[in-house]
Amino acid sequence: MSSGNNDDNDQHGGSNSDMASSKKECISCEQNIVDNITEDFKSVAILGDTSTCANCGKEGNSDNMNTCNKCKSVKYCNAACKKKHRSKHKKACDRRVAELHDEQLFKEPPPREECPICMLPLPVDAIQMTFQTCCGKTICNGCIYAMCMSEGGGLILCPYCRTPESSSDEEHIKRTKKLMDIGNAEAFNHLAGYYELGRMGLPQDHRKANELLLKSGELGCTEAYYNLGCNYDNGDGVEVDKKKAKQYYELAAMGGDVNARHALGCDEGRDGNVDRAMRHFINVARAGKEEAVKAVKIGFMNGVLTKDEYANTLRAHHEIQKEMKSDERDKAAAIHMMGLWSNG
Repeated sequence: MSSGNNDDNDQHGGSNSDMASSKKECISCEQNIVDNITEDFKSVAILGDTSTCANCGKEGNSDNMNTCNKCKSVKYCNAACKKKHRSKHKKACDRRVAELHDEQLFKEPPPREECPICMLPLPVDAIQMTFQTCCGKTICNGCIYAMCMSEGGGLILCPYCRTPESSSDEEHIKRTKKLMDIGNAEAFNHLAGYYELGRMGLPQDHRKANELLLKSGELGCTEAYYNLGCNYDNGDGVEVDKKKAKQYYELAAMGGDVNARHALGCDEGRDGNVDRAMRHFINVARAGKEEAVKAVKIGFMNGVLTKDEYANTLRAHHEIQKEMKSDERDKAAAIHMMGLWSNG
């Protein structure tokens, strides 16, 4: 029996040893497979990092090669190859730069900024909202009207920060400049307007106004770029320069300024670029501007736009108009029409 048990133990022991050995081999095989796959991935990654010189065809590490500064779509092994290939690449480069520009220009615009009080999208028309020099907020006139009614027509307070309105032009300008000191882009834009019109006790100075508009645009105020474009269009404080006007209109439009995009649509239409004009007008109509709807309708009647394009544009226009509408805004607009409202 003892001998039998030993035989059994030897058999079991041998079997366990074989299984352990087999298991080690299996683990080793799996590791080899993983290592091979990893190497394959590394190879693919290395291939993905290589580029071919557009001039001489030589391959190299993409990170170490010269990229075309304008279109960013071709690479060169050195500056000499880039210079040598420049004349051959120019047409394709200009075409790609134009494509990239249009992608940026016609991309979906950012959503409209909301009034910080009622949280409705701010109106398209600038006269239906007011910039508050106390807190630097732009508030729809509907909310200001509601504040006046709640105060019984007495002392007018800011609906946002509850600060009384400026008691003099000097105080108004002082508040505006205080906001400018902390980088408020809208404040620069409004001070530019005062210089342009010679208001709030300031002398009329178009040059100063344009300097402030440029700074305001650089800080992020798209309306300032639009205003600057208008000045170059009309020669206010600068020589008439249609090219510069278009550049500033485009900067404003890319940031979501509806009036700047409408101006671009009008310019494209006058130049005979009907398709581009319609792309601008559709965008503007969808943002809520009434004048653009008329242009889109003309495009549809002349066969430039399809029935679906026209219908979808009208639907989007009515939806955003509904979102921007309120009883308070309608009452404020009626008062403004009677000449009883001032935006400061």
